[in-house]
Amino acid sequence: MSLKKLEVHHVTKRIHGNIVLQDISCTFLAGKIYGLKGINGSGKTMLMRLLCGLIRPSEGEIFYDEKKLGIDFRFPPSVGILLENPSFLDSCTGLQNLKMIADINQKITEKEIRDTLFRVGLDPDDQRKYKKYSLGMKQRLGIAAAVMEKPDLLILDEPFNALDTSGIEMVSHLLAEEKKNGALVIFSCHDNEVLKMHSDQILELSEGRMVGESDEKEKDISYGCATSARSLGDAGLAGK
Repeated sequence: MSLKKLEVHHVTKRIHGNIVLQDISCTFLAGKIYGLKGINGSGKTMLMRLLCGLIRPSEGEIFYDEKKLGIDFRFPPSVGILLENPSFLDSCTGLQNLKMIADINQKITEKEIRDTLFRVGLDPDDQRKYKKYSLGMKQRLGIAAAVMEKPDLLILDEPFNALDTSGIEMVSHLLAEEKKNGALVIFSCHDNEVLKMHSDQILELSEGRMVGESDEKEKDISYGCATSARSLGDAGLAGK
């Protein structure tokens, strides 16, 4: 892993004259997991879009190890992204979809793609087309696309959505593994207990402002998996 630090300096974003993020400043360090907390419309997804270069700030700056996003490079050199609902080609299998994405950067082999599919609980030899996938399978494929190239920065927007108990446990293990491998992980989740269980630090947004920040203690991941599954299940978010 080459990324050591991501810094956000007084970032504001306006869209059609409306302020959607206002004066955001924060620092993210590699090898840690950061949870984003906030209701729908609080600015979580917009901040994630800014961090991965999909949109530009109206004011302020974003730095990756002293290099400025939008000036020194248009997009982070090594980033994996799951934003909102994953979308792939309906007429292709999961493996075919990931191979087409991997062909862009040509960083990984087909074996590594197949290993990633196994890692998220999908069969690389499954001949079903993407249009036949359940919501949970689509979510797993989106997560696979985000992690398959072993990115320095991993951004996951509501990764637990649409997953059953085994899927929730898979994401819990995946977050821990990515942290262990030195990645900088940023994820959002509506469930406060799940955020506490997996995050080294939680950043809370409300109406586009950073309104809270808390450090979390080290957790036992096996306990975290069970708690995540129970918590999300109780909340009715663990549907297949």
